[in-house]
Amino acid sequence: MKKWYEESGKQEDVIVSTRIRLIRNLREYPFPVKMSHEDRFALIARVTGAVEDGNLSLPVALRFLNMERLSKAEAVSLAERHITNPEFIAECDGRGVFLSDDESVSILLNSENHIQIQVLGKGMDLYGIYEEADRLDTILDKSLHFAFDEVLGFLTQSLENLGTGMRASLILHLPALMEGGEIGRMSANLSKLGLALHGIYGAGAQPKGAMYQLSNQVSLGLTEQEAIANLDRIAMQVISQERSQRRSLAEKLEVQDAVSRSLAVLQSARVLASDEFMSLMSNVRFGISAGLVSNLDYADVDGLTLRVQPATLVLSSGKQLTLCELDALRAQVVASTLKNRLNREEKQNGRIQGNE
Repeated sequence: MKKWYEESGKQEDVIVSTRIRLIRNLREYPFPVKMSHEDRFALIARVTGAVEDGNLSLPVALRFLNMERLSKAEAVSLAERHITNPEFIAECDGRGVFLSDDESVSILLNSENHIQIQVLGKGMDLYGIYEEADRLDTILDKSLHFAFDEVLGFLTQSLENLGTGMRASLILHLPALMEGGEIGRMSANLSKLGLALHGIYGAGAQPKGAMYQLSNQVSLGLTEQEAIANLDRIAMQVISQERSQRRSLAEKLEVQDAVSRSLAVLQSARVLASDEFMSLMSNVRFGISAGLVSNLDYADVDGLTLRVQPATLVLSSGKQLTLCELDALRAQVVASTLKNRLNREEKQNGRIQGNE
């Protein structure tokens, strides 16, 4: 089965992916920070029962992962693939994850809150992804009866999630705006509108591969639909600005050269560090949108980016690797994948020309 990140999506030249998170809690348990080990597993049993009860109506089949039984590489790989986050895997005691086969749907248990429903999708699809998350939320609520107040909305440990308990976010590829030095100004302006724009590894972290996250920061005092509409409107403005900047960049000979060199290095390198890969692949991704790279698509690039993250590579190798071995394996996987893809594209083009 294809993973969600191997599919195509709308506006994917700029919008890499869409994510909706719904944070929920149960009244009969204290928040996880105050829960005993027994409480944590009692909650896992409750949620497992609700998932099994809803099997016939759930949008996808879900399997359970006990975080305590996972190796370090398995846990870190979950974070690399955006299923969990670093904070969740830092302490695995009494924590678990329900996960769909294509990894688009997950339910995290006993993180900062009891339950975090997450749905991921390729490209820009805020309304469609929210609809799927809301359906799952409604089905589970029938059995679990989430903590809700008529005035405050869904009750959460952190005040910033009080209300809808929803975090909607988009991962954006913004090489042109980053090159123009406009991200800082844009981020400051968006914060006044209740939105946050920062590198995908968190505020203050150095963005890798020109990848940024745009998300809502206000969950109290507005509906989920209002928050999504606001994020959608702003995202379209960012897309327009990025595309406008890209047109002038693509005309520069040095940029065209950087794209060509990046693709050549990715196809021939014997050793490839993670940060170098992200920078080179960002150039290639830009090249696809600018028409400078014709035999690759965004699904190729984005799927490969997740598959060559450190822990995920270790898992695929089935053994422990030194840093040098890891970088060598990354280079091998990247070169092999690009070669297979480009060869397949050439054969398809040859068949089309032959038919003509």
